[in-house]
Amino acid sequence: MVSRGQGTKRPNLLFLMADDHAGYVLGADGDRQAATPNLDRLAGEGLRFSRHYCNSPVCTPSRQSLLTGQMPHSAGVTQLRTALSEEKPTLAKQLRAAGYQTAAFGKMHFNQPGRPGLHGFDVCMTEDQMMKRWREAVKEGPLPEGVATQPLPWQPFRTPAAQWLNAEKRPYPRVDAEMRGTFIAEQACEYLEANAGKPFALWVSLHEPHSPFDFPVEDRERFAAETFTAPRVGPEDAWQIPLIFRGLSDEQKRGIMAAYYTSAHFLDRNLGRVLGKLKELGLEEETLVVYTADHGYCLGHHGRFEKHCGYEPALRVPLLVRWPGRVKAGVVTDFTEHVDLGPAVLEMLGAPALPVMHGQALTPYLRGGRPGKPRDHVFLEYQENEEVYIRDARWKFIHGSGKRRRMDGYETDNPAPGRYSRLFDLRRDPGEFRDVSARERQVVERMMARALGRFRESHPDAGGEPGGLGAAEALDYYLRPRDNAPAAEAPARV
Repeated sequence: MVSRGQGTKRPNLLFLMADDHAGYVLGADGDRQAATPNLDRLAGEGLRFSRHYCNSPVCTPSRQSLLTGQMPHSAGVTQLRTALSEEKPTLAKQLRAAGYQTAAFGKMHFNQPGRPGLHGFDVCMTEDQMMKRWREAVKEGPLPEGVATQPLPWQPFRTPAAQWLNAEKRPYPRVDAEMRGTFIAEQACEYLEANAGKPFALWVSLHEPHSPFDFPVEDRERFAAETFTAPRVGPEDAWQIPLIFRGLSDEQKRGIMAAYYTSAHFLDRNLGRVLGKLKELGLEEETLVVYTADHGYCLGHHGRFEKHCGYEPALRVPLLVRWPGRVKAGVVTDFTEHVDLGPAVLEMLGAPALPVMHGQALTPYLRGGRPGKPRDHVFLEYQENEEVYIRDARWKFIHGSGKRRRMDGYETDNPAPGRYSRLFDLRRDPGEFRDVSARERQVVERMMARALGRFRESHPDAGGEPGGLGAAEALDYYLRPRDNAPAAEAPARV
């Protein structure tokens, strides 16, 4: 813990976040096609967590779980359209109580208008406020002749998937200086300049590389679609490929991948602008920098171009932490979860702990050590489809009630198939194609017990679990969404 007496001022926090940035699309993770030089530099200067997982593969539950330190079912946000209760404790509230100036710029998925004080942020320039300010401050200039750009407005699920997934790799109809992502980065830079002499906790949350994978016209030739190869899709995948993706051609899939990688490159450039300002102001050594994403993304894996599922590309996310002189550079290969991050941030900055914490704080890693008992598995939930996922060093377990007709737009041939449990041996089958649950019943039982243990120790309705239920029935009890969010409108289903 850092005391008030250390140094001339309290350390700052710069919390950088992306939307849909998969952990494997990162040069530092070994992806030779990824163009992420600023994030790679951050990873080299800090600590990279190579097996870090979100706790839900959908935006709002993941983000609010991270902000509160509670599992989604305890935070009360398990569906996309649910708003976090203002009564919930958050990292920002704890940091403000410790004397920090708190601010959020960009995409936070609060599902209500941003305003000063919301969830502990003194400055709360979230989606609605940022969009308004951007449109007022930045006007569109002329574009080069003959450049095909994205058709607007963006209409996911209302136009063919190839269009809202940007298979033609079209830029947003603006140049770099006029882009919303650039504007958010510039607003963050202005905040850093204005608050350089105060202890601040600043969240900068960009929209990229979420579909339609925005990038400016200058980047339109950055990646060629033909340099990508979509992951194989076998006959074992047919039943679970969402209907919305069934008509995509191989050429379109390659174009989608190229658009995603281009958007990730644009994200990296804007993160570099913010990190560059931090350095210019001489604040690097007194600022804890964190970079992560809400969840990962499938780029053709199992025929899918989204998250909303239990496959590895949708679950593993980047986590980079830098604090020169305090956090030793390196790579952590132990399993870690999003709920582990917030408690460590508060502890490192000397702020009061969250009253409810479901994670195992990452602090020992940040201090150059290792917990006495590192995680031996990770736990995730997707209650829109009433699914739970457990992954350890060898096995991936997926259980679903099969009762709920999902309303996220990704229905399959059989939208309510009945209860199912699947098990993949990741040592022999890293692509998660062959379900071995029938012959590995002991492993299935062990995984069910782990999942039930996590629910029973953290779910607010654990005391009401009916008696006499088998393990599968008990899991079904916990997987039912309790927040009762309204059905999502098409544009918000992504």
